[in-house]
Amino acid sequence: MTPKEVIEYATKNNVEYLDLKFVDLPGMLQHTTLPVNRLDEALFEDGIGFDGSSIRGWQPINASDMSMIPMAETAKLDPFYKRPTLSLLCKIVDPITGQPYGRDPRYIAQKAEAHLRASGIADTSYFGPEAEFFLFDSVRYENAQKGAFYEIDSAEAHWNSGTSSLGHKVRPKEGYFPVPPNDTLGDIRNDIMSTLTETGITVEVGHHEVAAAGQCEVGIKFNTLTKMADDLLWFKYVVKNVARRHGKTATFMPKPVFGDNGSGMHCHQSLWKAGKPLFAGDGYAGMSELGLHYIGGILKHAKALAALTNPTTNSYRRLVPGYEAPVNLAYSSRNRSASIRIPVVAGNSAKARRIEVRFPDATCNPYLAFAAMMMAGLDGVINKIDPGDPLDKDIYALSPEELKNVPTMPGSLTEGIDALRKDHEFLLRGDVFTQDLLETWIDYKIEREVDPVRLRPVPYEFYLYFDV
Repeated sequence: MTPKEVIEYATKNNVEYLDLKFVDLPGMLQHTTLPVNRLDEALFEDGIGFDGSSIRGWQPINASDMSMIPMAETAKLDPFYKRPTLSLLCKIVDPITGQPYGRDPRYIAQKAEAHLRASGIADTSYFGPEAEFFLFDSVRYENAQKGAFYEIDSAEAHWNSGTSSLGHKVRPKEGYFPVPPNDTLGDIRNDIMSTLTETGITVEVGHHEVAAAGQCEVGIKFNTLTKMADDLLWFKYVVKNVARRHGKTATFMPKPVFGDNGSGMHCHQSLWKAGKPLFAGDGYAGMSELGLHYIGGILKHAKALAALTNPTTNSYRRLVPGYEAPVNLAYSSRNRSASIRIPVVAGNSAKARRIEVRFPDATCNPYLAFAAMMMAGLDGVINKIDPGDPLDKDIYALSPEELKNVPTMPGSLTEGIDALRKDHEFLLRGDVFTQDLLETWIDYKIEREVDPVRLRPVPYEFYLYFDV
């Protein structure tokens, strides 16, 4: 929609409020609300001011004034407010110069797409993330000097088989595709899918996932890089709010349940030019040479990418052997034990030829993660990086000796950050990422996440060491 059409749409739908949203550096939506009488075409040119120093990873207090400008094309009715409310994503600009803000994650994604077009290699980058999540009945946690704990619960979890119940619990690692009554979450997933559809997101599938205790997946249709990041943030917003409407709580934490599979976000991706797919060819698994070089770039830079695609300390509790997580950096056709899978597509369609990068998770900022993966793949294409031979075996079943020459993902966020420090030139190409953005990201992650987790004792340490 144009600004004029947004105004007409708001009038037609009796909108009373405008909810202006944007994303902070770590990747969470922020918002402020305006009465609809402030909706005019000038709002789409001038925007409104806000305090950038109160947003994580953004401005110092001595330069805090920033402006957010709503984008008409992102307008949609928000389904979670009692009074009719129109949701609009915003771009962030400097209020003095009017220039885009360098730490606005959406601006990074837009620069990545512009750089791709300028390269002449391709004009479109498609992404299709599969963000898994858990639906719990309750969650409690506390962090204090006197102690700390967390506790989650799910009525369908196997640990509740000893309580007064009707049975039909989901055993660990047996949650993939069971029917009711074992799967208790079908109505909630259907509500999620209907809400997404009603708000303009195309849904492809919904099902229970492998882990017990309420792990789910709802698949949505692929889109171009920046728009897909928009869609993913809206997807997470809908999942969390529909869950709350049903008296549940949703989390995209990669590993909230010990001893069972974690939640990943496998990212399907491909490059196109002039309406033609560039990954289809007559090479391995129907891939083109360009597509294999793209894989080579992802594999070469995967350790550095991890700081952006798996950006939490909890991410690395998922990336461990034994839980179907893609620890080993290899590629293969049809093979879900590899970190990059080349899916078998129906009818061997060239248009559906793509790769699936399996190590990311949904705690990432999608604008930064998608842009970084595309930049790594593009580096592979530009420098013709050979991905090596595919590993067409069950990697989980291979011995340490058989895997000795296969690189692995970082074992911690600290390792991922160290890799990003050493390997980030590919991200700076075309001024897509900036040194300021990367340094701010690294400093934020260390100061706000790595160090606070590192400095605190955890309950299991009391189990191990209290009597030493």
